[in-house]
Amino acid sequence: MKQTLSTRPFGRTRRRSVIGLVLSGAALLAACGGDDNSSESAGADTSAVEQEAQRIVSLSPTHTEILYAIGAGEQVVAVDSMSNFPADAAITDLSAYEPNVEAIAEFDPDLVVIGDDFTGLADQLAAIGVDSWVSPAPATLDEAYAQIADLGAVVGRSEAATELADSMKADIDEIIAGAVQIPEGTSYFLELDDTLYSVTSNTFVGSIFERFGLRNIADATEGDTDYPQLSAEFIVSQDPTLVFLADTKCCGASAESVAARPGWDVLSAVVNGRVFELDDDVASRWGPRLVDFVAAIADALTTTGSD
Repeated sequence: MKQTLSTRPFGRTRRRSVIGLVLSGAALLAACGGDDNSSESAGADTSAVEQEAQRIVSLSPTHTEILYAIGAGEQVVAVDSMSNFPADAAITDLSAYEPNVEAIAEFDPDLVVIGDDFTGLADQLAAIGVDSWVSPAPATLDEAYAQIADLGAVVGRSEAATELADSMKADIDEIIAGAVQIPEGTSYFLELDDTLYSVTSNTFVGSIFERFGLRNIADATEGDTDYPQLSAEFIVSQDPTLVFLADTKCCGASAESVAARPGWDVLSAVVNGRVFELDDDVASRWGPRLVDFVAAIADALTTTGSD
């Protein structure tokens, strides 16, 4: 099996461990990361794969979830320290953000799955004769589904991967189609960590909120990154209708803690009880639990519409 690499980088910005794969490139999409801050994504190149991998090391929480969901868990010998789902994943202390080639090689892998190769790991692995599959964060739902199919083909689970992608698409389409209709201009703020990093609508996560017709206050920022760090003053001035917290695990954020922040008690989202707590991991990965993330947004809109 030849080395399989994606050909374009995907930029991300800084954040602590929860944002890792959603933001890891520019300084931080569920941990820390640094590069061009773009939202360009690339599909994995699977054209060179000649045989199925039997000893897989996954350094991507999203792809770990996908591997187990398509029945390839028995082929996985190790996953990185952030791959905390499913519960029976072969978790180790391997780092996806500061990968150590020697430590990876100790597991004698025939394939290493990398979410985003911002450290040049694929070349380092190739130098010691270890193959890799690299596929950074998608920009759209269709790219996410295609990525699942790509990975399934690499590990000999094409049928299961196609079934998973088709099932996710059907469920997500149904959830979005059945969501409560909200007034035009309804705005939101997505909090990624307690230093107020967020995403614009140009990102994968932002595009999902956009599917519900929500206006992202982060789109009003001026800068060259789609993962801007907002100020409290900016957020208060924008007065979002809804606030979504994707830092409940990493930072202990809650509706109560948001309401207690200086000046935030006047926010419409706080006054009207529209601060919604998300699971950090679910909100930052594009594997099978993406359906749960979409459902969480729909549930928030149902609550909002019933007020």
